Amino acid sequence: MIRYVGYRAASWTTFRISRMLSNSFAVFKCGLSVQSAQLTDDRDTYIHPSINEFDSRKYAQILKGCTSLNDPNKGKSLHCNIIKKGNCLDLFAWNILLNMYVKSELISDAQRLFDVMFERNTITYVTLIQGYMQSFQCVEAFQLFIRLHREGHELNPFVFTSILKLFVSMEFAELCLRVHACVLKLGHDSNPFVGTALIDAYSISGNVDDAREVFDGIHEKDMVSWSGMIACYSDNGYFEEALELFCCMRRMGLKPNNFTFDSSLKACVGLGSARIGKCIHGCALKSQFELDPYVSTALLDLYTKCENFSDALKIFKETPQKDVILWSFMISRYSQSGRSEEAADLFNQMRKAFVVPNQFTLASVLQACATMECIKLGEQTHCHVLKVGLDTDVFVSNALMDVYAKCQRTVDSENIFFNSAQRNDVTWNTMIVGYAQWGNGEEALRLFLRMIDAQVKPTQVTYSGVLRACASLAALKPGTQIHGLIRKTVFDRDTIVGNGLIDMYAKCGSIKEARLVFDTMDKLDAVSWNSMMSAYSLHGSGEDALKLFVKMKEKKVQPNKITFVGVLSACSNTGLVDKGWSYFKSMYTDYGIKPCIEHYTCMVWLLGRSGQLNEAVKFIDEIPFEPSVMVWRALLGACVVHNNIELGRVTAERVLQMDPHDDATHVLLSNMYAVAKNWDGVTSTRKNMKRKGVKKEPGLSWVESQGKVHCFGVGDASHPDLRLIYGILEWLNVKIKKAGYVADRNIVLLDVEDGEKDRLLWVHSERLALAFALVSIPRGSAIRIIKNLRICADCHAAIKLISRVVQREIVVRDINRFHHFENGNQFCLKFADFFFLPNFSRLQTFRFVSRTGGLVIWRSGSSIVLLGECPTSFLVCNQRSKHNPGFS
Repeated sequence: MIRYVGYRAASWTTFRISRMLSNSFAVFKCGLSVQSAQLTDDRDTYIHPSINEFDSRKYAQILKGCTSLNDPNKGKSLHCNIIKKGNCLDLFAWNILLNMYVKSELISDAQRLFDVMFERNTITYVTLIQGYMQSFQCVEAFQLFIRLHREGHELNPFVFTSILKLFVSMEFAELCLRVHACVLKLGHDSNPFVGTALIDAYSISGNVDDAREVFDGIHEKDMVSWSGMIACYSDNGYFEEALELFCCMRRMGLKPNNFTFDSSLKACVGLGSARIGKCIHGCALKSQFELDPYVSTALLDLYTKCENFSDALKIFKETPQKDVILWSFMISRYSQSGRSEEAADLFNQMRKAFVVPNQFTLASVLQACATMECIKLGEQTHCHVLKVGLDTDVFVSNALMDVYAKCQRTVDSENIFFNSAQRNDVTWNTMIVGYAQWGNGEEALRLFLRMIDAQVKPTQVTYSGVLRACASLAALKPGTQIHGLIRKTVFDRDTIVGNGLIDMYAKCGSIKEARLVFDTMDKLDAVSWNSMMSAYSLHGSGEDALKLFVKMKEKKVQPNKITFVGVLSACSNTGLVDKGWSYFKSMYTDYGIKPCIEHYTCMVWLLGRSGQLNEAVKFIDEIPFEPSVMVWRALLGACVVHNNIELGRVTAERVLQMDPHDDATHVLLSNMYAVAKNWDGVTSTRKNMKRKGVKKEPGLSWVESQGKVHCFGVGDASHPDLRLIYGILEWLNVKIKKAGYVADRNIVLLDVEDGEKDRLLWVHSERLALAFALVSIPRGSAIRIIKNLRICADCHAAIKLISRVVQREIVVRDINRFHHFENGNQFCLKFADFFFLPNFSRLQTFRFVSRTGGLVIWRSGSSIVLLGECPTSFLVCNQRSKHNPGFS
């Protein structure tokens, strides 16, 4: 207990205050007395000067010194000494003591001190409000402001500035309006400090017009006011207005500070204007602010965003103090811009400069490794991560997963995922996208369900990845369910998610749904148009793809390289050689796009499929760089179509020089020899395959029934419903023969009897899958079959007739595109289907004329060819003898 010496002589007021202090500071005595006892003698000399009589002002000065020295222990010791002696500070000293606790982040002590103060003023309240704000106790700070107002204390500009900063941090836009009304009533609206605080508050809430009104009402605008308004414009996307205000400030002769330059450069970044940014850079050089951390960072942001890395690197090297944040920023920008090697080199320089990388640095370096698909550098960085103990950081672990995923290291990526202590949405997204990239769509869907069960909110990337998985599996039902889930979220109108939906529906065989998504999207970018054009090409609707390209140009959407790949593919599907040439030439002349290998491949395919093999060879010779294996494969495919064995043999040799283990090329060459009855060539090709260890990829077909995927191979005898499947096939064989089916035995490239050829045709994988689907998928539902190779001409003709017999919609997706059959009609007839015709070489010189009804008209000299929807023979009409057409 504190002893009160001579308290009888003291006044009643002094006794009451001392008594109150002895009770109220009991909590302080427990903690502070121990700290006071531990202080050294020299500290006591500093804290307890020889003061014969208690002087509150002198104690206040000593407490100020404790605050400036950031030494709360001395302040606590002095506070304890005051309590023990029973002395009482005046309000000025109390506020200084309260400020010391606030600045030392001892908010609980500050709150207890505030509660026992018998007198408080505005400064007392504002000091504690600032303490609450520093410790993010926003609710307590707001309640204290209400108490300040109710107790009738003075509301001066300092109060309004502090409380407005509080509301900005709490994002209380409505309360800012009320405070503004109070400011207007008290006449503080012209104060530059209050005005700037209001501008900041309105900027955070997006009320730019109100902020400008406040700015215009400030009588004496200082640099802080100008900088605040420019920052308001810049932060809310009003980039032109920000630069206009900056120019207005310069015309008035005001000198911008570092924050002004920072906001103005951000506006240049928003506009993507490196030219204006360089002008502001020059102004910063004259004002000697170019080395300021804020200005230099803004300049680096500008130049890296504008792909001017030479100037960015120059500024970076001239910056005197490069901390880990600046290094991380530069490495991150190099990685994001695809300059992965430069990012890795910069990381090495950082290590040589003895700057310790943090988790963001390592995440950026790992991003560069993932982009380069450099597993060696990724593993080295992983070792460094383990050494510094950052392997548990969620940003670093996500980046490591991405590296291993991009480098096809499935097991390593899974190990990191399942061993991660912390998982955010990026963690789940990385793994889902990784599974989709590996072609493991089923695992991607399973992981998506686990993510939902874990109550992790899917993001834009999540939906894009899982839709990609559905597209790879042609899983329409799960894709439709995910679309229903998307409709309930904010991503329903998102462009990237919409593009994923178009791709998913197209690859699942539902072109109508893909077009519906396309038509209902709020914003279409180049990817949206490209996805829809690719969808039409995938479904054999080349004409619709070309119409969409015309509409794209009408909407002033700039096409890119991928756009022209889709356009040239559409021309190839429809046999529009002249139009294909026109689009190919317009790429560079009209749009400045240099053709790449994909465009040259499309042109070779277009020329070759139209029978212009010599022109295709000449075109290859004129390619300005070394043709890739894709180009030669396209020419080889055309040679197979037109049965040009000699050119096909030479082309196949070129392909096998580049890729000796290409099984498809060996098979094509063998088939060409078989068509020409060159069985020695067939034997030689197969011996070469055996010698190299090359095996032909088996033809497989998949069909989904009741949530389970069933796989069938050629002549498959392993399915549990085998007898039922073959029974259905026999029944279908009888039915379609009555409908006019004739087996195309030329498809079977084996030297066997005709009966054996017929049997081999009926055990193709797609027919087995179709027979199973007919008995397992309910009537009224479409049958969707996926095949890993191209569907043969005989199966194409047979399935068309089967769709009429069973009255079902059948969709077959092969390696090239979709084939739609319904009620004996085919909706995939395009230029490519004419290559199924026997003796197709006789059509090499024919040109497309028009389409009418169910017929497609072709011309060759004086002859006209009429082709049905899926012909197995064709009619040649001689114009000179219209009344007696000949048949072929």
